[in-house]
Amino acid sequence: MTANPRPGARGAFGPAAFQLVLLRRMADFQPDLAEEARLRMGAGLAEQREANKRWQAMVRSPRSRGALARYRSVLGPPESADRRTIGDLECEALLWRLPLWPGLRFEVLAAPDGAVWNEWLVRAPGVPGPVLETADDLRPWSATVDEVARAFAPVRPMEGTAPTRWRLAFTASGRPRVAEFTYGLLQRVTDGGAPGTN
Repeated sequence: MTANPRPGARGAFGPAAFQLVLLRRMADFQPDLAEEARLRMGAGLAEQREANKRWQAMVRSPRSRGALARYRSVLGPPESADRRTIGDLECEALLWRLPLWPGLRFEVLAAPDGAVWNEWLVRAPGVPGPVLETADDLRPWSATVDEVARAFAPVRPMEGTAPTRWRLAFTASGRPRVAEFTYGLLQRVTDGGAPGTN
């Protein structure tokens, strides 16, 4: 994997810095995996903190042009953009490639007016997902929300503990479980109906 030099440094905020932002959130659940990925990028903790600070400033800026424009500015042109119908609503699904997760894509679902409905990691088109049959198959960073939901249907969506987090309650290996996700990527699975806390 090649990474942009000094991804959190001052200058253009691009895909490498954005990956550091995702890793910072995932470190709440999987600090070892997140640190290993950060080191593979050649980025230090100070660079990650700076990237996160700049991202938060962009998100909260009163001059912000909106979430979709922000993603286009940071990630460049999407790899693909397709119309999608969800229930009675039509939206645009945009996919971006991120070097840290070559088998995944960062997906943004946007309304016709540009409002972003959802943003998370999904399996890349044409890339086979993991075989998920038992609770032991649910390893950190191995699966996306959609893959776990399909493999262990029926599932019950639960409120996440932050805007970038999702939770699913389901039964696996004969026991109730709760899977927790950050940016759509599986972070951990806990036993029982009561969700784990950080």
